[in-house]
Amino acid sequence: MLGDWIDRSLADQALPAEGRLPFGRWRLHGPGILELAPEAPRAQARACVLSVGVHGNETAPIELLGEVLAGLDGGRVRLGAPLLLILGNLPAIRRAERFVETNLNRLFQRGQELAGDEPDRARELMAAVDAFFVRHAGLAPLHYDLHTAIRESRYPRFAVSPFADTPVAPEQWRWLAAAGIQAVLHQHRHSWTFSHYSRHYHGAQGFTLELGRVAPFGGNDLAPLRPMRALLEALAEGREPPGKAPEAMAFFRVEHELMRQAEAFRLTFPDDTPNFTEFAPGTHLARDAEAGDFHVGEAPLAVVFPNAGVEIGARAALLARPCPPPKNGNPR
Repeated sequence: MLGDWIDRSLADQALPAEGRLPFGRWRLHGPGILELAPEAPRAQARACVLSVGVHGNETAPIELLGEVLAGLDGGRVRLGAPLLLILGNLPAIRRAERFVETNLNRLFQRGQELAGDEPDRARELMAAVDAFFVRHAGLAPLHYDLHTAIRESRYPRFAVSPFADTPVAPEQWRWLAAAGIQAVLHQHRHSWTFSHYSRHYHGAQGFTLELGRVAPFGGNDLAPLRPMRALLEALAEGREPPGKAPEAMAFFRVEHELMRQAEAFRLTFPDDTPNFTEFAPGTHLARDAEAGDFHVGEAPLAVVFPNAGVEIGARAALLARPCPPPKNGNPR
């Protein structure tokens, strides 16, 4: 069944509530929410949440998760840690669209009372994560939320480290470097994304992992993601993943957010500008009828996630500067 779970979920087909797999059991907790429980967790096991499809047109992580599931289903990967696997926005995945009504990855905040399918889904997923971490309270919590970006990037594979009081465990940087992550972006304030939810509310080691560029199903080159698959399979087996010196990655810290405040808003640089493109001091970056013009200050800034088409009140770009590699897991 594991090998078919993704396809049958996307086809909205009925699925059994639970069953067995080599070295463990699985149980459905709702549409696109699957828990795997090992017969005997290994000593290095963590309680792992792996989420994909929070944005429906980001298909490479879904295909990557399918490969991991195939390994578990066939016994090549021996389940040794509890896993909560999540297909985030099922209607958007079926439509091959980023979202249906609103961006799901801005809704993971306790107490949000918005109406609509995506706010409802955010509440369902938060409850599933809460219950999973309670069931496995004796294990260290971890959450990787896998995405792809809508544009090219100087660093095609990069991690976003959410803002939270929970320090990053030093081994996370080693694991991510060995998994082919090329850069890390430290958030400067709360952002209410899915990975931020797990870090902020549960003290989990949580990251948003950008794994290349958006492409339709069947159009992804998964070869550059083989090291990432090795990381995910190691976590599934409850063993120590491969490591590499964190200095192999470039590190950035967000200095400013460009917010869209008015209908009359535009970014002044081309739509196809790659992530992490650097702009010199004095460069005019944005014009907003409410907030006015934005120019780069005295030091250069690199742009990440620029999108002038966001909803009013939403973030249109992050602006970041390079920073040293973390010391003892935390940014300097």
